[in-house]
Amino acid sequence: MLSQLDNYYFSKPEPEQSCLLFLRSFLLNYSPQIEEHWKYTTAFFTYKKKLFCYFSISKKTNKLYIGFVDGNKIKHKKLVEEGRKQIRVFYIDANKDVDVKSLNEILKTAVKLY
Repeated sequence: MLSQLDNYYFSKPEPEQSCLLFLRSFLLNYSPQIEEHWKYTTAFFTYKKKLFCYFSISKKTNKLYIGFVDGNKIKHKKLVEEGRKQIRVFYIDANKDVDVKSLNEILKTAVKLY
């Protein structure tokens, strides 16, 4: 039987499923202090046991994104506010290669906050 986390990933259609599985692996391999959890009905990641980021799909645009919990403290041109006070989102087009360079830059800044 699949865990809630595995079910989350494998219930998504392609290409979102493959993209999410890549991002999952990327985040978990970025730092041994990043851990994955099932919270708020999505894949949520913690860094040093503190809420860090999560995966979601926009209801308006149907685009995949990573929401960074303390995104308001991260300055990067690819992070979008969209009226949120604290969280900033990094949109990902599942039909294209992930912008790993920008994601690395964001993660590098984000982990320094903790």
